[in-house]
Amino acid sequence: MGVHAGTHAHRAPGLRCDPRSRTVADVDAFRGLGMPSIPGLGDVLTLLQKQSETLAQLPRTLADLNRTIQELTEATTKARETIGSAQRITEHLEGLIEELQQPVRGLKPGLERIGRVLDDPAVDTVPDTLRRIHDDLMPLIAGLRQAQARVGSVTGVLRRRPRSADAHDREH
Repeated sequence: MGVHAGTHAHRAPGLRCDPRSRTVADVDAFRGLGMPSIPGLGDVLTLLQKQSETLAQLPRTLADLNRTIQELTEATTKARETIGSAQRITEHLEGLIEELQQPVRGLKPGLERIGRVLDDPAVDTVPDTLRRIHDDLMPLIAGLRQAQARVGSVTGVLRRRPRSADAHDREH
């Protein structure tokens, strides 16, 4: 205590200057009075301050909550409309499927026959066969057309010229 003896006279009575012990309370800085605080009072004041701040933010939080609820309501309404539209489309498609199901099933045997025909290796030769027929027959057809044209011109000449026997019979 000898070190602090000179400063002891200038202090308020009843206050100690030694290092703090567990039994000495802290000074409440919130109050700013420099007096020893009541144990737990600082905690209570801190809680009250936090509660006040929370209450001050409550109107904004409620407005945000309200806006979120409105958006959720709109989204739910749109989802309900979308589901209704999807159900109507599904019913329409089911009707179309029901309507087309029997005719499509009727096509099955014919499609199976066409499939078997197309799977036949002879079908692969059809383009070459047609090309050969074309190459072989087109010159013959051209020759027949020329012959037909010549025969037509000869018969045309004969029809225009009267026959001598027919002319003689007419005169008598």
